[in-house]
Amino acid sequence: MTEKIKKQIIIQATGIGREYRIGKQVVSVLKNIDLTIYKHDFMTISGASGVGKSTLLHILGLLDEPSEGKIAFQGIEIQSLSNARKAEIRNKSIGFIFQFFHLLPEFSAMENVLLPALMRRNTTPVKELKERSKALLDKVGLSHRMKHKPSELSGGEQQRVAIARAIMNKPDVIFADEPTGNLDSKASLEIQNLLYELNDQTNQTIVIVTHNTELAAIGRRKMHMSDGSIHELE
Repeated sequence: MTEKIKKQIIIQATGIGREYRIGKQVVSVLKNIDLTIYKHDFMTISGASGVGKSTLLHILGLLDEPSEGKIAFQGIEIQSLSNARKAEIRNKSIGFIFQFFHLLPEFSAMENVLLPALMRRNTTPVKELKERSKALLDKVGLSHRMKHKPSELSGGEQQRVAIARAIMNKPDVIFADEPTGNLDSKASLEIQNLLYELNDQTNQTIVIVTHNTELAAIGRRKMHMSDGSIHELE
């Protein structure tokens, strides 16, 4: 039995296709994609702009639905679930990091990190949640900036806040869409190292989509997309 068979499957995508209708024309973005993501994977998905990387990430992250095929998240077939149940899984089990940080401008760094936990409506006292958000900001090197608003932070600092926010609810998997796309080389390297640390120290599964060849090269599993299809690189 191989190591991959022994590992726990987080997401199983089978025969995924995605089409969009533009006027009278039907555009096929994803074509019969099969992909298995395992617990503790550090996966990069590379490919040129426009090949469907972000579309695939949105489907895997339950932000969009395929035109055909099936998605199973931790053994649960997603298509059979209500929108409310899908939203619950996203909030509890999935973290997102985007190229554009999507921080709320009127909130401080700590408040932005805290928000997913408050939306989860759990029974954990707010005081404990605040302590966790502070601890996460400390982990990403921003303990001295937690009261600052996004406009007072650099691009690299804003992305660190976004990463802390993504892991606030201790998700099983983190999806990152061009996480270093708006950063300089120094900040990009810091974010790469931080994602590696999260994967090593917390066993969180991380999936990064990017057209940046340097970022794609850091994956422990490397996938490549072209013409709506995907294959694993050696």
